[in-house]
Amino acid sequence: MSSDLVIVYHRQPYEEVEVNGKTELRENKSPNGIVPTLKSFFGAVDHGAWVAWKLAEDPANPDFEQVIEVEDDHGKYSVSRLPLSAHQVKEFYHVTSKEAFWPILHGFRERYNYDPVDWPNFREVNWAFAEAAAAEAAEGAMIWVHDYNLWLVPGYLRKMRPDLRIAFFHHTPFPSADMFNILPWRKEIIESLLQCDVVGFHIPRYAANFVSAASSLVDVDVLRRELVSDDLIFEGTALTERRVPTLLNWEDREIGISVAPVGVDVDYITECGNDPENLKRARAIKEEMGDTQLILSVGRTDYTKGGVEQLDSFERLLENNKELIGNVRLMHVSVSANRNMSAYEEIQNDIEAAAGRINGRFGTLDWQPVTLISRAIPFSDLVAYYRAADVAWITPLVDGMNLVAKEYVASRVDGDGVLVLSEFAGAAVEMGSAVIANPFSHRSMDEAILTALNMPEEERRTRMKLLRDAVSRRDIKAWGDQLEAEFSALKAAQRRRTFHSAFKPGAQS
Repeated sequence: MSSDLVIVYHRQPYEEVEVNGKTELRENKSPNGIVPTLKSFFGAVDHGAWVAWKLAEDPANPDFEQVIEVEDDHGKYSVSRLPLSAHQVKEFYHVTSKEAFWPILHGFRERYNYDPVDWPNFREVNWAFAEAAAAEAAEGAMIWVHDYNLWLVPGYLRKMRPDLRIAFFHHTPFPSADMFNILPWRKEIIESLLQCDVVGFHIPRYAANFVSAASSLVDVDVLRRELVSDDLIFEGTALTERRVPTLLNWEDREIGISVAPVGVDVDYITECGNDPENLKRARAIKEEMGDTQLILSVGRTDYTKGGVEQLDSFERLLENNKELIGNVRLMHVSVSANRNMSAYEEIQNDIEAAAGRINGRFGTLDWQPVTLISRAIPFSDLVAYYRAADVAWITPLVDGMNLVAKEYVASRVDGDGVLVLSEFAGAAVEMGSAVIANPFSHRSMDEAILTALNMPEEERRTRMKLLRDAVSRRDIKAWGDQLEAEFSALKAAQRRRTFHSAFKPGAQS
């Protein structure tokens, strides 16, 4: 059955669980709500489809159905599962996406590795995604492509199906032209993205960077710039923009530029925060801590997250403020991002070494300054730690958005707690009421955490109220509503173009 909306995303829209030798499909329970929110768009169309990849020993003869029909809380929709070999996945995702694209997107040119990239494989995989999407799409359907590892899909789709409306959402930062143009495939990527009808980003800076990169490579005209809304401007944060380009023209096509900061499921997190069991756990944590203040840091093991720099700051804090020894603890949750990549193994080793050094220097039989957790924590347990923590310390070196900061704020239904946030996280343009830190400055990092630990209750509550208002205003539902409105506008514009073209001279015989 043809679909009016096709979502193209590398992740499948469910979790596969083995039960008694059979595979069951279960609803993805991600509290950040990205996958459930994407699936919610299917409710507005007669039929939807999702395109993802699935590992196959023999992609030419996979041992699973490539297209299945799924029915869950969001209705019925198709899932087209591309069979990719382990080699294809490694080259497409682990090498090209993570060793070449990821460091450039985040400004780490010294970690960029071009040599092992198999670009024909990347093209082949993107072409397969595009073919699957085109096969699922009805006439004039909307195709919504997600993230940088599918950069070439829009260009291929436009060749296959000129009738389609194509949208793309970028979930990572988009770098400046000087950084992006390090990629030897820069023009091919930009020309593919300019085949979209709408290209979306989290914040105005990333949109501006994309337009700058496009302008450096092709003859693109900016047709419209708009003032950035006040709630996305905070003085003193590095990523603030005053104006943002919102409409481009290239080769007689108009391309909309969208800014839509992704949020968290505030209702779900509030429910978790008020859950009696979570409150009980939070109280138990507080009782165990006694008068000791708890700093909580949560992130993936990735060089972009600044975990080592944060631990170094904590070491300086204890070294220069002896009164804190025995009176403050850091719970550092650093979940392994990818155990198959040497870059992440190196960061994990550095984090473990730093935590061990700090505990060795300052710890006693009764008190360990750092608790390091390298595994994922169930979200309900994490909410209990959010509720118990005096300070959330979220200081990535670069981050597209950072939903952990928003989770912490949404969980603080008690109105207390302090958020220390890197000014290089996309969320900082919305959350300027946090204690803003520059993770590249020792002084800024150290002063920020001291400020948070010593902050009076009245100021804590004032800042937290402003943060909670910001997080509630742009929650995951607001993100979905904004994009749905943009898609509706795009559909109306397509109808107008079709209507007018039908009445051009020579259009009818």
